[in-house]
Formats: sequence, C-alpha cells, structure tokens
Amino acid sequence: MLEIIIICLLTVGIALPLGSYMTKVFSYQAHAADRLFNPLEKLIFATIGINASKSMNLRQYGTAFVLSNLVLGVIAFLMLKFQHVLPLNPDGIGPMTWDLALHTAISFLTNTNQQHYSGQAQLSYLSQGTLIVTLQFVTPAMGLAICVAVLRAMMGGQNHESAKEGEERLLGNFYVDVVKGTLRVLIPLACVVALALSWQGVPSTFSGAPSVETLDSQSQVSSQEIPVGPVSAMVAIKQLGTNGGGWYGPNSSNPLENPTPVSNAIETISLVLVPVAVVFMAGGLLRRKSFSVMSFAVMSILSVSFIAATVYSEVQPNHAFEGLSAVGSNMEGKEVRFGPELSALWGTFTTQTSNGSVNAMHDSFNPLGGLMTRSGMLISAIWGGIGGGFVNFMVYVWLAVFLSGLMIGRTPEIFGRKLETKEITLLSSLIVLPALTILAFTAITVAFPSLTGHSNPGFHGISQVFYEYTSAFANNGSGFEGLSDDSIWWNVTCSITLILGRYLPLIVPLMIAASLAKKRVSPSSSASLKLESPTFAATLIAVILIINVLSFLPAAVMGPIGEALELTVANVEKPL
Repeated sequence: MLEIIIICLLTVGIALPLGSYMTKVFSYQAHAADRLFNPLEKLIFATIGINASKSMNLRQYGTAFVLSNLVLGVIAFLMLKFQHVLPLNPDGIGPMTWDLALHTAISFLTNTNQQHYSGQAQLSYLSQGTLIVTLQFVTPAMGLAICVAVLRAMMGGQNHESAKEGEERLLGNFYVDVVKGTLRVLIPLACVVALALSWQGVPSTFSGAPSVETLDSQSQVSSQEIPVGPVSAMVAIKQLGTNGGGWYGPNSSNPLENPTPVSNAIETISLVLVPVAVVFMAGGLLRRKSFSVMSFAVMSILSVSFIAATVYSEVQPNHAFEGLSAVGSNMEGKEVRFGPELSALWGTFTTQTSNGSVNAMHDSFNPLGGLMTRSGMLISAIWGGIGGGFVNFMVYVWLAVFLSGLMIGRTPEIFGRKLETKEITLLSSLIVLPALTILAFTAITVAFPSLTGHSNPGFHGISQVFYEYTSAFANNGSGFEGLSDDSIWWNVTCSITLILGRYLPLIVPLMIAASLAKKRVSPSSSASLKLESPTFAATLIAVILIINVLSFLPAAVMGPIGEALELTVANVEKPL
C-alpha cells in the first residue's frame, strides 16, 4: 500500500509543474526553452509548408485534423502490408493480412494501440521503431491539440476581443499545436523515461534476436532466440502517450519490457502523468485555476475509489482455486515481482486513462476488479487519454450544468455562455453513441458463437466480448485475453468501433465549444451557477455515475456481477 501512495504523490508532484509548463506552451508565452525549440519549429513549418501565424476556425481546424489522420492511416496500412519488402527487417518477418493491417493501422492512428498481433513476432524493426513509435507521438499530440482548441473556444476563441456575437472564432493552428505538443512536451519526456528504463535493463538496440543456450541441458530444445530491439524508446512513449501498445505481446508483464520494481514505478507514473498535467493546464488556459481544482478533486475521488475497490478485489482469494491451493491473494495472471496491489493499481490507472498497457492479465482479475477496469473505460473521463480525456470530462460538465440549470430554474450557462438546443442535441448524441456501438456489436457477436472465439463460457465469456468492444471504443487497447481476435470479424468490427470512439467524441465537443464561443457573455451574478463549488462537484460525480449505470447496468449484470454471484453460490453449495 505504501508503494501505491508514493506513486500517486510523485505523479501529482510532477504533473503540477508540467501542467504549468504546458499552459505556457499552448498559450504561446515566452519560455527559456524557446532558444532550443523555436529554430526546430521554424524548420518543421518551412519543410511541411505551414504558415504558423495563421489561425483556424472550426471548419479549418476540424478538416486539418481529419485529413491528417486520413493520410497517416493510408501510410500506416501500406507499411504494414508491405513490411516484408522494406528495410530494417533482420528477422525476415512477413506481411500482415489486409484485415490485421487495417485494424493495426486504425488502432495506432486512434491512440488506442489495441493489438491483435504479437509485436516481437509480426512487426519488423521499421514497423515497430519507425511507424508505430511515430504514431505513438503524433496521435496523442493530435488529441491534445483538440483539447487545447476546445479550451480556447470556451474562452471565446483567440479573437474574442475583436469578434462580434455570432462571428466565427479562431481556435489556433492545428499543425502548430500538434508540433508543439510533440516537440516541446512528449519528446523531452520520452527521452528522460527511455533513459531511465534503459538504466533498469530494458533493451535498446537495433541488433537482431540473439540466440542463447537453454539452462536445461536435458531438454530437446538446446537454444532459444531472445527478441530484442529499441524497446525502451517505444515503451517510454507507449506509457507517456496513453498509447499502451507494447513491444512484446505480454506487454509490460514481460520481464524484458518491465524488469524491476523501479521500472514498474516509472512506467506506472508515466501512464497517468500527462493526463493529470492536462487537468492543471486547463485551469491555466481558461484562466480559472479553481476550475482545475474542482476537476482534479472530482477525478481524484473517482480514481481513488476505483483503485481501492480493485486492490481490495485482488488481495482476495481467487474462488476458482477454492480448495486447490493455499488461501491467499489472487495471483493468477500476475507477476510475482509486482504482486496484487501494484498490479491492481496499474490495471485501474491504465483503464482510467486510454493507455491500455498491462503488467498483469485483466482477464484473471476477480469479478469486482474486472468491473472496475471496464467501468473506468466506459466513463473515459477519469484522467482519460491525452486531451481526449479532458474533452470527455467537459462533456459531463456541460451535462451537469444543463441539469443543474433545470433544477434551479435558470437557463443553463457555463462561463457566461448559454447552453441551448443545438448544444444539448449534440451532447445527447454523445450519450447514446457508446451504448449503441458497444452493446450492438457485443449482442451480434455473442448471438453467433462462431464469430466470438472466446475461451470462457457463461458470464465471463460475455465479459470478454463486451470488454474488447469497450476497450476499442474508449481507445484503450487492453483486453480480456483469451479471445481469438485475429480474425476478419474482430479486426473489421473493432476497426469500426475504434473510428466511432475516437473521432466523434473529439469533433462533436469541438463543435459544441465553437458554438458556445460565438455567443454573448452574460455577466456573472449571485444567481449564477458556481462551477467550483463542492455542490457542483457532487452533482458532476452523480451525473457521471448515473449516466453510465443507466447505460450499462444490464451488461454488468450479465458479466462481472453475474459471475460474482455464480462463484458465490458455487462456493456456498460446495460440500464441507
């Protein structure tokens, strides 16, 4: 438990100054680092032909986001499909099938990193070290750019002082924001973390897989190839960018990817560090530090509650081993060097963010632990992905403002701008979208067992399918292992889910914020809703929980709740 407290305190302690630094980066304030970064940025802008001084409106910003993703997606698909004829492939790895290449390209393009392949066996060094790592830098920076644009719109846009009511507002330059997020935030952090992981023994080489003699001289296998590569560099941005896709199939449970308790602490802090910093950055960009305090308090209450529940779940015995082993914590699917507590902490953080990396198998968690991990993904706003998590949080804030306004008999407004029919209609679509997508694909898949390919019957089998689509929609990438997910059905349907879960939850809030930006600001009065109050914070927590309970309680009853009841009944009925 002490390790959990230390990790959480270190995360907040680092996130505070990082959030302050990010505020200066995206508000274009002068900073000591400008001497280093300004020449590099000018070179990049000149190379790709970007006018850095030109700001964009909603249509231009959104179009730049979609088109850049489309171009990157095509390049990613082609590289994966033809990696066998491209350089940096010393192990002679072949091409991916079309459906696996499609899913992999979309998965990394959407900052999800859901893997239906094993990285060390099915990707060349070029694909892993160049394509995948590049997307792991660029795609979180794109999510961060959208978040920054939403926050600018909440303050009326960059031209709020000169624009009249109803006029288009300028949200910044998408390409400038992406370059700044990558160059000034993610790359420096990744360099530090990569060096720290190399110090702990994570491989960092372009050499081919070495062959070593096995310890058991009596076995028929006398040698074994150990897959290596530039692992530490990829793991660093895998964690920092809320990406999650590891170099090795078992992800950070693999001792080469996460060898020591120190490397585990570094990776745990890294996976939640930037999302927490975004919360503090938001207060700076909105010029309302108290709003950051309220947001941090709400997320912390939910996060700590989920961590406590998951840790409690995993220190309990695994009922499947009742009478078969000594009584103790649930160690199925966990690494002994981490134990149940640190595995539960990682599992909770990685699903509260859109990271999805693992140091233990979530499929082996007790039912309560499994319920907490999937609940974190369904909410998708307890820290959340880089940028996207705080955008999702703002969706809940807008909904809470709307409901609060109805309860006190006032037109709902936020920062002096009224939430009206257009905005509420768009918000309603975001409420329905996850339930419609996740439940529809889960129902179809479970109805046709030949498509499912799950390894467990009954309630847990349903949970496997539900978790996979939830992970895809939440752009998380973790999974209840045991699915035969490298099939045309899983690759195509998860690709559709990935696209719906990434682009609509980013573009629709940007549209709402841009619509609010054009409205007249009403002066604050004693009757105005106090967003920074404990009352509103409690209302916001209630809105977050109620919306998700109403949407997914039946699915939970058919999954982890049903599984827990089944195990309880089975243990009660066992003969003494």
